[in-house]
Amino acid sequence: MGRVFAALADPTRRQMVQALLRDRTTTVPALTATLPITRQAVAKHISMLDSAGLIERAPASGREVSYRLRSGALGPAAAWIRDAESAWDERLARLKDAVERPV
Repeated sequence: MGRVFAALADPTRRQMVQALLRDRTTTVPALTATLPITRQAVAKHISMLDSAGLIERAPASGREVSYRLRSGALGPAAAWIRDAESAWDERLARLKDAVERPV
């Protein structure tokens, strides 16, 4: 889960994930055409997303490698966020009750 959060902490990688959400698949050349970074930088970001388990190679014909989002990859991170949010909300509700309790 730490790798997922580390990968998504970078705005460029979040843009890449957004492109995959929009287009379903993408390639390094396609990302290079839309991002203000070099092909080598795009490849490094792709590698980081891959090592975090967020993307995978998509079946494709020809020489160009396509990538897609890995199904269920965000599940553990999303569950952690939901649990943390619930715990946070419970603590804030207890604090609110304590502060508003008549003396």
